[in-house]
Amino acid sequence: MSGSAAQHVTGGAGAGQGSGRSGGLRDWLHDWATAWDAFWFTPSDPLPLAVIRICTGLLLTWSACVWWLDAPAFFGSQGWLAPHDVWRMHDSRAAPWLWSWYFPVDSPAMIRLLAGGCVVAAVMLTIGLATPLAATVSLAGVVAAVNRAPLNTFGLDDTLGLLLVGLVVGPSGARLSVDRRLGWVGQGGQSVLATIALRFIQVHLCVVYFFSGCGKLLGASWWEGTALWGAAANVQYRTLDITFLARHPLVVNALTLTTLLWEVAYPALVWPRLTRRLFLAMAVAVHLGIGLAMGMMEFGLAMITANLAFVPTEVWRTLARPDTGRG
Repeated sequence: MSGSAAQHVTGGAGAGQGSGRSGGLRDWLHDWATAWDAFWFTPSDPLPLAVIRICTGLLLTWSACVWWLDAPAFFGSQGWLAPHDVWRMHDSRAAPWLWSWYFPVDSPAMIRLLAGGCVVAAVMLTIGLATPLAATVSLAGVVAAVNRAPLNTFGLDDTLGLLLVGLVVGPSGARLSVDRRLGWVGQGGQSVLATIALRFIQVHLCVVYFFSGCGKLLGASWWEGTALWGAAANVQYRTLDITFLARHPLVVNALTLTTLLWEVAYPALVWPRLTRRLFLAMAVAVHLGIGLAMGMMEFGLAMITANLAFVPTEVWRTLARPDTGRG
């Protein structure tokens, strides 16, 4: 073989390898884009979203009633936290998004009216009556309450906001609703918006768990496996006496470290079918345990409601089979 021929062959081989690498990258990017599109935009049944709507609506109704019972104290200018103190806490120049319809209102009667409207919207959301409007007003009501009374808001309010965003985006009234009974919505077929709404809840939940777990990693008691005992021994905080765990330190260590591992690994292992049931079961156990032992049952139920977004549609179809043809 002549030198020029050898050079030609070598160059051709190199070009082929480069082309192969380029083609492999293009294939990978194409597969990634296809999977991303399928993840967000594959139409799905809105039934899971309807179940989440009902559970969220019940919790929101309870929360809205609590706000309404003492609305002037929560939101009034002469209440526990004056409006100017709220602005000082947040620095209005750094937080221009700090909006609440309670800020410009001074009349106790008007404050009660606004808070009562939130109760009505929550009830309408629960039963699925004028669902898009009810979900939008409910979300605005939660934001208004959280921004106006930041010292009186907790994990329940944050989780309700997380859930309501999905309910506003998706067709949460397409199934199990008064709207459908009245014929105000379609037959509840496959919907891209239902998928997007569920993905919002799922991804947001994964972010919450991951950063919560990372925050725990900054505490020595979690590394030592004693954090659970700290909560159990706090007599002013707990609602269930579990101090008997003092006689079982290894159990305390195991429960603490298992909770930490579950929370950090949740964003990765809740998606595969092989581990999803285990992680959802642990979510129920953890949040019910928190609710029973630490007096945060509403928050625990709200987090369990968010985890329902990972329950397969087939499960809800089986449970709601009488409704599949009529509701």
